[in-house]
Amino acid sequence: MDSQQLFILSTDEAARRIAKVVAQMQREGADMVLLTDNADKYYVTGRVFAGWLTVAADGRVHAFVRRPVHLAGDDVTFVRKVEEVELSGDVIGLELNTLPAADYLRIDAMLAGRKVVNASTIMRRARAVKTPAEIEKIAESGRRQEAVYRNIATLYRPGMSDLDLQIEIERALRKAGCLGQFRISGDSMELFMGNILVGDNADNPTPYDFAMGGAGVDPSLPVGADGTVIAPGESVMVDANGNFTGYMTDMTRTYALGGLSELACCAHDCSIAICEALAAAGVPGTKASALYEEARRIACEAGLEEYFMGHRQHAGFVGHGVGIEINELPVIAPRSRDILEAGNVIALEPKFVIPGTGAVGIENTYVVEEKGMRCLTNAPTEILPL
Repeated sequence: MDSQQLFILSTDEAARRIAKVVAQMQREGADMVLLTDNADKYYVTGRVFAGWLTVAADGRVHAFVRRPVHLAGDDVTFVRKVEEVELSGDVIGLELNTLPAADYLRIDAMLAGRKVVNASTIMRRARAVKTPAEIEKIAESGRRQEAVYRNIATLYRPGMSDLDLQIEIERALRKAGCLGQFRISGDSMELFMGNILVGDNADNPTPYDFAMGGAGVDPSLPVGADGTVIAPGESVMVDANGNFTGYMTDMTRTYALGGLSELACCAHDCSIAICEALAAAGVPGTKASALYEEARRIACEAGLEEYFMGHRQHAGFVGHGVGIEINELPVIAPRSRDILEAGNVIALEPKFVIPGTGAVGIENTYVVEEKGMRCLTNAPTEILPL
């Protein structure tokens, strides 16, 4: 195989991303960061490799690579172990949110008492504001995900269970180019290709920090579809994988076999209204917590507080950043300290769970612009008949 350079990104795009990382390093006083997380290595270089990546305060990037063996260039050194990585400076950033304790102890011994700061915070902040190239990748994922969603109703066949429908949706997504990869940040956050919820399964609590739950089909992955047969009067909520480019969109639509209850229809309309209100209000400088409170106010005024963001178990947020991972900054939550910036990409998901019917509502991915949020996932928002 021919040799390849470390950076897949264009020179200009790499420079833009590295500049954002360096700016956050300066904020934390870091002289160098050591990156081990695949999402962060991908962000800086455009590729994933086994090994370690350093970014210095002057913007110099160096990869200490174990695999693959065909990488080449002055910015690549092949190593067998982390002790061969060269770390310079008095303050070193380590990805404390994802670095295993055993690796941390080895690296800490290398640092010989130098100060450590959290590079996970540095990288999450740097990645929160997307470059134009990143936004276009997300928009492309949105266009391709939208095309699949427009055909979901035609995939239904009488007698299908939620699992049957999910398999057909997954097949359609993969044939349309979905990578299948679902990167999620956080402790033990797991999901396979999305969340398809039928009827009261949506009210089953899950251990994961997702907006909706579901019992799943096995205790090893207790979330999502559980084999419920789709029946009249029950909602079918589809929140499926939108990763077509290495950058994800997050979109939810609600389907039904026949009509739903008046309460469920009211809640669904409320979800659409919340998305519209928050998209209009979400200009740069807006507090993320203020957007959450506005969403909650609209739900309460509609008499839907009991069902907002869950019923038996409520999610503590109504939106989240999205990009390389499905849960990035900013977080739209009551105690969030995030302030919206132009270039944030945010999924808003004001959902409701109605006992006896299931989950209703929508989720869209938006990019924050000067006059508000622009939607990147434009499939029809009404409750769609199967």
